[in-house]
Amino acid sequence: MKLEIGDQAPDFEMDSHLETRVRLSQLYGQNVVLAFFPKAWTPV
Repeated sequence: MKLEIGDQAPDFEMDSHLETRVRLSQLYGQNVVLAFFPKAWTPV
């Protein structure tokens, strides 16, 4: 799925750095920045 600038992000859940699960909808009303670094935390 490709998003365009200004599109609303779909709700999803992922692991946080605090060893908990976080759902995007839990952060509604807050500023959220997502950064993806492929292979950054892998032993490759």
